[in-house]
Amino acid sequence: LPDERIAKFPLSKRDESKLLVYNSGEITSDIFKNITRYIPENSLMIYNNTRVIQARLHFHKETGALIEVFLLEPYSPCDYEQIFQQRGQCSWVCMIGNLKKWKEGELCRVIEVGDKAVRLAVTRGEEIQTGHICTFEWDADVSFAEILEAVGELPIPPYLNRKTEESDKATYQTVYSKIKGSVAAPTAGLHFTPELLDALEKKGVKLAYVTLHVGLGTFRPVKEDNLLNHHMHTEYYQVSAEAAEMINSTKARGNRVICVGTTSCRTIESAADEKGHLEESSGDTSIFIYPGYQFKVLDGLITNFHLPESTLVMLVSALAGREHVLAAYEEAIKERYRFFSFGDAMFIRP
Repeated sequence: LPDERIAKFPLSKRDESKLLVYNSGEITSDIFKNITRYIPENSLMIYNNTRVIQARLHFHKETGALIEVFLLEPYSPCDYEQIFQQRGQCSWVCMIGNLKKWKEGELCRVIEVGDKAVRLAVTRGEEIQTGHICTFEWDADVSFAEILEAVGELPIPPYLNRKTEESDKATYQTVYSKIKGSVAAPTAGLHFTPELLDALEKKGVKLAYVTLHVGLGTFRPVKEDNLLNHHMHTEYYQVSAEAAEMINSTKARGNRVICVGTTSCRTIESAADEKGHLEESSGDTSIFIYPGYQFKVLDGLITNFHLPESTLVMLVSALAGREHVLAAYEEAIKERYRFFSFGDAMFIRP
């Protein structure tokens, strides 16, 4: 992929991005705000309402060395709904930047949360498969959510090769984001505006929301020659009784279920039984979708253009076919589409 095709910044208007439409082997181009033309009436669109947290925290050792503590997921028994309201202490699984400089001991800094001066400390515990268990402690009556809001940094993707800007706090969230927990955005949803969501509903398209908290493993390339040897990351998901019922009734009527993003797709495919039926559920999923997979629920997918060698490219190839996907990517490069998180979109109707 040519470096200049990577979108470093979002467009000023979310729905002005390009839209590549793949429909049973045919490729056409449009603008995303015209997505309503391609979604059949009575379809159900599935959105991931996760919200990206300000997951990067920085500490200095007494020597001056900078240590980055990157939150990945709550460490049991704390769950996502509770941990942001914790006061005084909480534990997370974290990645550590500049780990070799932090051999042992406590790191601390004094921060301002509202009108309070707060001493925030972190200690590093056991190393597990996904990272280090880190315990945070602070000495004021404020929640962990307030601490992150005050001093956390939004984790934009590393391939953007730039510092996080204040505007990213808004542009790297979907307009319908609600449930805190992700360390990366479900980027297919970044193209939607409130007006576009209203236009879809006025057309007779139903909207349903599920939650999958996106982890950094999403971007981890596949290095194994044999796909079966690739260790897939786990991510927490939740499907409400309302969303499950909407999906089941849509399929029963013979209408289409269209996922906005690979995370929404992975959520409903994880939650469905072998017959494609869903119930209210939550838990961790490590589902790995690649060519040969038989989709149980999904009938169409809106997605961005993904990193080469990623599991996301393989998921899209499972839906449209590897050769067709590679042809679509070649067309996108030729037509100067913008790639990755802040880039353009593709709608697949196999």
